[in-house]
Amino acid sequence: MLPEVISLNQASGLIRIPPSDGVPLSRRVRRIIDSAAMRRLASISQLGMVSLVYPGAMHSRFEHSLGVYHNALRLLARLDSDTAFQNLVDETMCEAFVLAALVHDVGHWPFCHPIEDMRLDGLEEHESRVGQWLRKPEIADCIDQDWNATIDDVLELLQPISKSPAVTFLASCLSGPIDVDKLDYLQRDSLHAGVPYGNNFDTNRLIASICVHPEKGQLAVGEKGRTAAEMMVFARYVMFSEVYWHHTVRSATAMLQRAVFLLQNRFDLQSSLRLVDAEWIAMLTRAAEGSVAEPLANGLFGSRRQLYKRVAEFSAIPSEADSEQGLQTTAIHRQLARRPYWWLVVCAESLASHLSQQCGVPVHAADVLIDAPPSKLEVDINVDVVMRDGRSSTLGDVSPVASALANQQFDNQVKRVRVFVRREVRDQLRQQMGDRGSSTRQWAQWLASAIEITEQGMA
Repeated sequence: MLPEVISLNQASGLIRIPPSDGVPLSRRVRRIIDSAAMRRLASISQLGMVSLVYPGAMHSRFEHSLGVYHNALRLLARLDSDTAFQNLVDETMCEAFVLAALVHDVGHWPFCHPIEDMRLDGLEEHESRVGQWLRKPEIADCIDQDWNATIDDVLELLQPISKSPAVTFLASCLSGPIDVDKLDYLQRDSLHAGVPYGNNFDTNRLIASICVHPEKGQLAVGEKGRTAAEMMVFARYVMFSEVYWHHTVRSATAMLQRAVFLLQNRFDLQSSLRLVDAEWIAMLTRAAEGSVAEPLANGLFGSRRQLYKRVAEFSAIPSEADSEQGLQTTAIHRQLARRPYWWLVVCAESLASHLSQQCGVPVHAADVLIDAPPSKLEVDINVDVVMRDGRSSTLGDVSPVASALANQQFDNQVKRVRVFVRREVRDQLRQQMGDRGSSTRQWAQWLASAIEITEQGMA
């Protein structure tokens, strides 16, 4: 058993992280977390724009990384008595797993996820940058001198290519429907945001029930952990609904994305990936000076919070109250969800022009933002539940609640299409148009026209 796992129940050599967890640190782990790559994460926010709505959500990716590392140790301690695991994974791969949990986020940069969702040309995903940081001399020397696992072993778990049974299982523990990452961020984000939603599942029960799938060789959950797994799916759904995709959070996110899109040729985005939050924000605001993006940058990072206002939203679920409006809602969602970001910008500019013509209100191109679900789907619940008799079924098959939340409502209901405009524009439209200026039906018509204009322009 690894010394870090043995230290789980010891009273010394611990570092405290919220809520009150004592995370064991061996000498070799301390060398890793004291490196420049890991210390950088202490100055990168875990939740980015969420703190504009939930002021307590200021925790760092460093804190989260320690939490994921702690969960990895807890999982290894649980599996120490599991014969299938012992026959599958050797101590070197256990070391690689611990290291991978600790460093899994070193490739992150400020506001990483919303920028990645834009799919800008030449911008690689943060997972592919982990190796660049690990191969820098400081961490590379630590791993070479203190660990039997190699950098390649660690990267193989974070970006698996091999189909070996050990890699299959450990990689699924790091990234899957239930993994040590989600077990941490749901509860940690909930704690710092000051909401209860992400804490409403039994982590201890879930970890105690994790096992090796008897046929597939990946992470599975024993029958006793089924309810805890269901509650985790529900917790994730509610955290996305009430925190990550809160309409005001998405307004700030849409403003950030448009600012980056408008300024991408005025600053070196590749170089900015090495920065921490304060440096990145300073770089963006400098680049925005005197440009159409300046109100966006100042509204986010200036002395006063000035966020765009929601004027309409559309989901994929028809409205029961109004069948005609429900059909309009689903049509708009279907036409805009998972479109390329650049296309959404063109459509928003078409909508701004259309509004100016139809309403007699001056609306500039950057006054209107369309926020739509990105191409990447968020929830996968295809974890298998292994019954006492050895049979297995997916969680969705044995839990109608989990299946409905993940497949029928999650990406379609939580991730809505929203239109945001500058506050002054919103007020002028309402003054000019009366009730029609805030009518979802009217906005659906305006958007439909903008979509048609955009598609004709692309033809």
